[in-house]
Amino acid sequence: MPLFKRTPFFLLDPPKDLDPKEKVFQVRFTKEIFRDYQEYLNRLNLYRKRVWTCKVSGKSNLTYEEALVSEQRAAEKAQQLPRELMSPVLQMIQYSTLNLTDLVNKIYGSLQENLFEGLELHAKRDGSEAACKILKVIGSGKTTSYEVGWIGQDNAITSTSVLRADDLIRKKAPCGRNMLKIFVRESTSQNSPWIVHMNLAKKYGIPTEPPKDMINGEGLSKARKRLANGTAEDASKRSKKDEEQVVPVKYPIDDLLVKPVADDPLLSKRCPASTDFKVPISSVGDLLMVWDFCMSFGRLLCLSPFSLSDLENAICHKETNLVLLVEIHTALLNLLINDEGEYFEFIQNKNRKSKVSLVTWKEYLCDFMEMTSISSNISTVRRGHYGLVPTSLKLEILRELVDEAIATIAVKEKLDERIDQQHALAAEKREIARKSKEEQKLIMEVATEKEMNQANAVQDGNENVNSQLVAKEGNERKNAPTSKMGDAKLHLDGNGNVNSQLVAKEGKERKNAPASKMGDVKLHLGRHLEKELLDQSVRTSPLGKDRYYNRYWFFRREGRLFVESADSKEWGYYSTKEELDALIGSLNIKGIRERALKQQLDKFYNKISNAVEKRLKEVTHQLLVEEAVLRRSSRVHAHPKDSPSTSFLEYVNTWKPVQKRNRSKDDRAT
Repeated sequence: MPLFKRTPFFLLDPPKDLDPKEKVFQVRFTKEIFRDYQEYLNRLNLYRKRVWTCKVSGKSNLTYEEALVSEQRAAEKAQQLPRELMSPVLQMIQYSTLNLTDLVNKIYGSLQENLFEGLELHAKRDGSEAACKILKVIGSGKTTSYEVGWIGQDNAITSTSVLRADDLIRKKAPCGRNMLKIFVRESTSQNSPWIVHMNLAKKYGIPTEPPKDMINGEGLSKARKRLANGTAEDASKRSKKDEEQVVPVKYPIDDLLVKPVADDPLLSKRCPASTDFKVPISSVGDLLMVWDFCMSFGRLLCLSPFSLSDLENAICHKETNLVLLVEIHTALLNLLINDEGEYFEFIQNKNRKSKVSLVTWKEYLCDFMEMTSISSNISTVRRGHYGLVPTSLKLEILRELVDEAIATIAVKEKLDERIDQQHALAAEKREIARKSKEEQKLIMEVATEKEMNQANAVQDGNENVNSQLVAKEGNERKNAPTSKMGDAKLHLDGNGNVNSQLVAKEGKERKNAPASKMGDVKLHLGRHLEKELLDQSVRTSPLGKDRYYNRYWFFRREGRLFVESADSKEWGYYSTKEELDALIGSLNIKGIRERALKQQLDKFYNKISNAVEKRLKEVTHQLLVEEAVLRRSSRVHAHPKDSPSTSFLEYVNTWKPVQKRNRSKDDRAT
């Protein structure tokens, strides 16, 4: 892409919710689309200014369209580099810290001095010169020889010979500096250092791992410093000295660059994630998305909670009128109708009523499928056989419904409301923390003042106690059974002196008592606010990524930790505390991604482990109940109907308004 004032320039994305029938303005050579004519003119005038640079050739003062043409021609010219030179040239480019001019000169000089396999040149043969091609380099150093093939008519190799370097003749350089400059720019994704495009590196076997001295950025800065200071001889001396010194790596770094070291802590072996989903593995993301949306906006949809397992079982069931699926479709379709958007206009054109019932939901679903161009199996749904629709398509339809529902005004208002509540709760939490800090400071000041007063009392008491002891000794002995020393305000030791340690301890206890009570109140209030913040959470986000960019998800209503592959095509989950501990123990904190993921898992460890153990107990209880039901059913020769695995068949929407649960006579007759 052309550079704007020598910096990268990105094209605009198409407008959202673009109607195919909508009239728009499009830039011919960038395909950018604008709804507003003035914005279109502003962008077009920018492209006509001579502020653009060809990224490949470096030509400047061009219009955008001229820069595009220049890039195309330069790319074609770069492809003219002989194929046999590709690998050695790319080897010299990869992770080079030289500037473009110096790099091109280095490559050009190397091509002039060295001979490569596949290079076509001339050689002495029977006292004359003949065209040949190097087929193989034999040996190295002074004893290097070359196996060449003699080129005859139609560029065909007629015979081979083994020659020395002195017998080979170059009449011209294999390529020019200008072509090399274009090739360097075209074949790299960045400079400083130069990095070859990944597809080219794989094709020609170029190493993709950076040198050791460049992993933490030290090599790059030192290379620039050597080039900026001193002569070439001094630079080579410094380079040798740098190679002798071991440069410590500054962690964390990119996870893929982390190499095992002898003194590394032992990492535990990560358990393989379970993949025993009932839905296709590629549709698990849709299943989680639909379930999480229904749980997050259940009150808005008037849809009471249900478990992820119930939704999964219902989706895979072949029955058409399952209450759970009917209620979900009805709730989402009614939300779209009440929004009076595109779907509302679509059904109005078909003279449909503005309300979906438990009987007519399939007709409205067919209308939605038709509107969103999901034509597959629409006739099956229309004939009343929704249960026969493939599981992946069912989830695709529900995902489209959720996507449309997220864009409705009602959901946006609910999101804004929750965001405002979150901000208010966060502000309240900060205010409580501030007041608690001020109260703690005040308590400390009061306690310190009391200690000082008590210390003064101790000094005054020591002066008078000894003189009063003799006079009071007889009376104390007489009154010993009725008078107790423990009732005195000043504590005396065995010698009759005031025990200052006891006084200090008493003052400390007085100081800590109110602070402890106040701390308990603040702690309880803080936990309550944290729970409120969690309840008002707007959306579920991944906890983090591991070394290979796999994402980890935890849903607070589901006792499993889900794993999503980097390409979102594969899913798995961890369902035991041992698997969770093994996962945490396998994360290498030297990597940026795994360090952040471990921090999040440690932060929410109690919450996740408690949810995992709770679900494990529920699953164990369900298995015991199912076993008991099966034993009972086998004795009475009846089909087990109260098994927990079939709980989705007994779903009742308890959040449905009363007026909606009162069905009409026609519905009851049906």
